[in-house]
Amino acid sequence: MVAWPGDGGVFIALISSMAEGAECNVTRLSMSAHTGTHMDAPRHFIADGVTMEEWPPEATIGPCRVIAIADPVAVTAEELAPHQPRAGERILFKTENSRKRSLHEPGFVEEFVYVAEDAAKLLVECGVRSVGVDYLSVGGFSKDGVETHVALLGAGIWVVEGLDLSAISPGEYEWNCLPLKLVGADGAPCRALLREL
Repeated sequence: MVAWPGDGGVFIALISSMAEGAECNVTRLSMSAHTGTHMDAPRHFIADGVTMEEWPPEATIGPCRVIAIADPVAVTAEELAPHQPRAGERILFKTENSRKRSLHEPGFVEEFVYVAEDAAKLLVECGVRSVGVDYLSVGGFSKDGVETHVALLGAGIWVVEGLDLSAISPGEYEWNCLPLKLVGADGAPCRALLREL
């Protein structure tokens, strides 16, 4: 599973085995809270932001819209504006990442499609509730990484990263995205399910 550089890998090990005489099997899992499909709490980039246990279920449970983005570099305000984001809306961006950059491969790709700072500011102005992206970060690796996170998380917009949208068409869906309740954490792994409306 791909991980952000410096976050370390995913380690899964059987620490108790029935085959070796134990009463039960027990697996140990070790990874960054920002590995795979995960949610960013505001605390990820906002020093006094709320943490994962304060996640409001309405942020990522309910109707959502998947928007296809053509720009091969970033989600820009220019391309986003005609889609008219609405207050309280949950928006997921399907980009070239879904076609070109597998989240299931171990190698991290620095040149992924991200949400540009101007698009993040437009989403804040429109009052969206949450934003999801199809690679490991809503902000770019070399550009707008901090700026985009600060704009969205600072406005109380919850962010879901690492979504596998490869088999999803643009349109309206019911979204159920549930994070682990990690008290005091700046992020958490989550499961995300879409159902066509």
